[in-house]
Amino acid sequence: MYPLLLCSFISLTVIIERVIFWIREGRRRNQRLVDEILDLAEKGNYQKAVEIAAGCSDYVVRVLVCGIVHRNFSLSSALEMAAAEEIKRMKQYLVVLDTMITMAPLLGIFGTVTGIINSFELLGAAGIEHPQAVTAGIAQALITTAVGLAIAIFSLIPYNYFLSRTQHATSDIEKYGTNLEIVFEKNKAAEKTM
Repeated sequence: MYPLLLCSFISLTVIIERVIFWIREGRRRNQRLVDEILDLAEKGNYQKAVEIAAGCSDYVVRVLVCGIVHRNFSLSSALEMAAAEEIKRMKQYLVVLDTMITMAPLLGIFGTVTGIINSFELLGAAGIEHPQAVTAGIAQALITTAVGLAIAIFSLIPYNYFLSRTQHATSDIEKYGTNLEIVFEKNKAAEKTM
């Protein structure tokens, strides 16, 4: 039961940390600034776009600014690099939560198997005439499986929620990054025709 208690503590800690992370990220989102940056980029005013984004903690804005700053070298590579960093930040600790989802039921089954082994040893020592000693031991052993499954089930729901939030954020980053690339290519083509 002690390893299962540790698993539940780790799962709960990661879930609380990720909930706080996503609440904070939701508050930092600034759609108006994202639209303004894309508008300034469309007008070719890249320097102003970088200036108005200074200090903003919106993940989409940070990706766009990285692309704008490195636009003359490789806009797409800069966008990809910044997006990868943001996605890595969003997926932080999810591997730990995934491990707890897998490990908790296995630990529960392990506890049950060892408990049943002990019960059969008691049966061998006490004999057939005292089956209640064995059945009580088996019932107690099954508790670890139930606890392991409960930990996995109650960790799986937040895990999938955090994954869906990350996928939604990735989609936003890709959408606005692609918009910036299109705007940049359009501006470059317009400069060549002048």
